[in-house]
Amino acid sequence: MEPTLLDTDVLSEVLKQRSRLVKQRAADYLSEHQSFTFSEFTWFEIQRGLLDKNAVQQTEYFATFVTHCDVKSLDRKTFGKAAELWSKARQTGKPHSDADILIAATALVHNLTLATGNTKHYDWIESLKLDNWRVE
Repeated sequence: MEPTLLDTDVLSEVLKQRSRLVKQRAADYLSEHQSFTFSEFTWFEIQRGLLDKNAVQQTEYFATFVTHCDVKSLDRKTFGKAAELWSKARQTGKPHSDADILIAATALVHNLTLATGNTKHYDWIESLKLDNWRVE
């Protein structure tokens, strides 16, 4: 498997351990790469969801989980790429939510495949490699 950035939906499924397919893909990935990689924005989305639900145990688990992961920072290079993507999306009528744009930019800047179940959010980005962990 190629080095991969997990989108928020995939990371959420990895944490919940409900999908047999996602669990297997995660195990296969870890056997080759030893840790998961995701963006700071994905960290924010997961963290805010847990806090909103007052999920104390899950929040503590996530804090420990993150220490074993590679969390990519949102730096100027990433924001610059995100701005380019946002502008292109707006000009061509493509989806352009800030969350998706920042996650895609993170994958591009770090030359990572994006693991997502939401391929339609990203399939317009020609240089972005996608891997849907929800399908075989």
